[in-house]
Amino acid sequence: MISSSSEQRKIIHIDADCFYAAVEMRDNPALRGKPVAVGGSATRRGVVATASYEARKFGVHSAMASATALKRCPQLILIPGRMSVYRDASRQMHEIFTDYTDLIEPLSLDEAFLDVSNCPRCQGSATLIAQEIRKRIADKIGITVSAGIAPNKFIAKVASDLNKPNGQYVVTPHQIDSFLADLPVKKIWGVGKVTAQRLEQQGISTCGDVRGIDIFQFVQQFGQFGEHIHKLAHGIDNRPVVSEWRRKSVSVEHTYDEDLPDLQACRWKIPALIESLQPRLERLDEDYRIQNCFLKMKFFDFNQTTVERQLTAPNYADYAILCEEAWQRGNVPVRLLGIGVRLIDLTDSSGQMDLFDD
Repeated sequence: MISSSSEQRKIIHIDADCFYAAVEMRDNPALRGKPVAVGGSATRRGVVATASYEARKFGVHSAMASATALKRCPQLILIPGRMSVYRDASRQMHEIFTDYTDLIEPLSLDEAFLDVSNCPRCQGSATLIAQEIRKRIADKIGITVSAGIAPNKFIAKVASDLNKPNGQYVVTPHQIDSFLADLPVKKIWGVGKVTAQRLEQQGISTCGDVRGIDIFQFVQQFGQFGEHIHKLAHGIDNRPVVSEWRRKSVSVEHTYDEDLPDLQACRWKIPALIESLQPRLERLDEDYRIQNCFLKMKFFDFNQTTVERQLTAPNYADYAILCEEAWQRGNVPVRLLGIGVRLIDLTDSSGQMDLFDD
């Protein structure tokens, strides 16, 4: 199935509502209506993977330390994850998606893009298709999902978050300008806290503000990434839904039960990380080449940094150098270390990094 042009695309972004927690509540109805989180043990430096909406009312959210979550919500029911069960639910969702299109781009177990531009079901209406998919998932899998429907991936992903939980939001081509006018610029992919603060200092807080600035002036101020921001603020996103996903990197990481107190303690952990990384590299096919190696370090206060250098193969000596560079940026105890490699996909004919990668 070949998608139509970007102006005619009908893209649906499906996003499960508090996926892991929803599966747990499905399998144990006694949990419904209670603050539930799926994550690691608070006594072993665990973090929250997802939280129910009842837990979110207390400020509990994903990536939060489980200990912090329990402080915010003492009655929180913390459940260890069951990945095999979640993968099975994800597989069932994917089976439903394939009844409508073969252009499916999974972003994670609980969300995916679907290009339904050429789907004849539901009179070809993407809105009705999304409604039907959501009902089938609820009936068959016992969880709810939300959906965003739009002419491109960026707007569809933003829209899917607007009527959560168990809802959907449609942005038609002629509604794009009004939809984007007041949309916070921090909703744009890649705009993190630092970039958002920098934009705010320039009086830019919404996509509408960006649209009022000439693109050449914007690129002068914010560099190549400025072009990315400017295009999305104008609703321009020509990325197709890619059904065959290719890796950009491979990595491993570990959160330690006790903080690593100094640089030498961090270095001692590198051989074990390399040992964990190696089997993953061996599973790569021959169309990949290693471009860079990188090391991630998260300090005890949850600040983190990543350093990398151009290498063709991971080895202790180079990771030790990266480790020292990362340590010098914080010079405080470390709770997490990770190492990995950036990859070149030799099957990618473009030969260029896509600014619009997720």
